[in-house]
Amino acid sequence: MRGIGQQGYHHGNLRRAVIDAALQAISESGPAGWSLRELARRAGVSHAAPAHHFGDKQGLLTAVAAEGFAMFADALERAAGDVWEIGVAYVRFAIGHRPYFEVMFRPELYRGDDPGVRSGHERAAGVLIAGAATLSPGPADDHLTAVAVWSLVHGFTSLWLSGVLPESADGDPEALARSMIRVVFGATRWDPRPSPRVVGEPMIRR
Repeated sequence: MRGIGQQGYHHGNLRRAVIDAALQAISESGPAGWSLRELARRAGVSHAAPAHHFGDKQGLLTAVAAEGFAMFADALERAAGDVWEIGVAYVRFAIGHRPYFEVMFRPELYRGDDPGVRSGHERAAGVLIAGAATLSPGPADDHLTAVAVWSLVHGFTSLWLSGVLPESADGDPEALARSMIRVVFGATRWDPRPSPRVVGEPMIRR
């Protein structure tokens, strides 16, 4: 990365450079194992630059979380309409953007009332809730179904990233996630088409 005094470096990409340095540091040592001064060295900027742009480490991690949730919401929205693919998109994002993921679901690390964080979080939650509703046996169970779907995909993702699953070494996380969601929730997914045997009675897809 260019230093502040080097040609072509300007205010806008200084901020970007610090965020990118943070993502690299998170990928190497997690969200807590580094300091703003270390990030300044990584980014080739003055030691005061991170504090100037973000205030403190929590402010920087808030920027990371906001950016992560916006990207996450975009990924889920592209899969909206198919609950299976929403779950796969969740797993794909977490594995492909692990540094963001390691911050996003650690609310003690950042400012949850930040408008960017709240906007992305609400968009992502809206897609998950709408998708889970297609698996719910009735409106009264919508919330519990959403929690169950979220717990399944988030738990699977965490296990995969930690390397404790036998398949983590050389398996296909997206294929496994898709199959797992179908096994767990396939029997509860209602098909809106009438049954060929009893007209008017919803058929449960198995």
